[in-house]
Amino acid sequence: MTRRRAGTLFVTVLFLLVGAMGQAQAAGYRYWSFWDRDGGRWTYATQGPSTARPSDGAVQGLRFAVSEDSGDATQPRGTADFGTICANSPARDGRKRVALVIDFGTRTDAPSGESPPARRTACAVVSPDATTAEALASAAKPLRYDTNALLCAIAGYPRTGCGEQVATGRTPGATSKKKANDSADGGPSVGLFAGVAVVAVLGAAAVWQTRRRGDGS
Repeated sequence: MTRRRAGTLFVTVLFLLVGAMGQAQAAGYRYWSFWDRDGGRWTYATQGPSTARPSDGAVQGLRFAVSEDSGDATQPRGTADFGTICANSPARDGRKRVALVIDFGTRTDAPSGESPPARRTACAVVSPDATTAEALASAAKPLRYDTNALLCAIAGYPRTGCGEQVATGRTPGATSKKKANDSADGGPSVGLFAGVAVVAVLGAAAVWQTRRRGDGS
């Protein structure tokens, strides 16, 4: 391999490497995530608020944030104890109590020009067959939905937007251990391509150096 060819290969691979790294910024979505309280921890809900029908004594949370997917979603903050949230709402015949934790998120995740309200809790007292959406409507109006019944706003926040895509400013899966170890689509990651590119550059340089010595140049 000549010096010129080695140099050309180095520049080409380096260009590809930089390009791959430049595309590593992940895309997320700004939305309300929905959570169930399971013992002392939050678990991402398997149903939406409009279909979930919590039982009496349930604790459910909603968090507004920018997330890549359910594995990366940000949990509600603070304590979430049913006895504390519904302390002033005694059991009643023909009614159920659902403790709600509503976390409006941080300024970082807020849409431009808006400031998130303070986190709040509420004890919704509703009919036994009520959904979480109905419990929310009784405790945190106004709610806003899009044409696909996606929950867009709670207590009027945010004023506009609904699940819009935004740049997260981090590499894909940077905050998700699961995604770091198991790519969602099963394909190679950008990091793998970057490693291969570095190996190629070093290998080309080593070959060129070996032949250069052999030729006495």
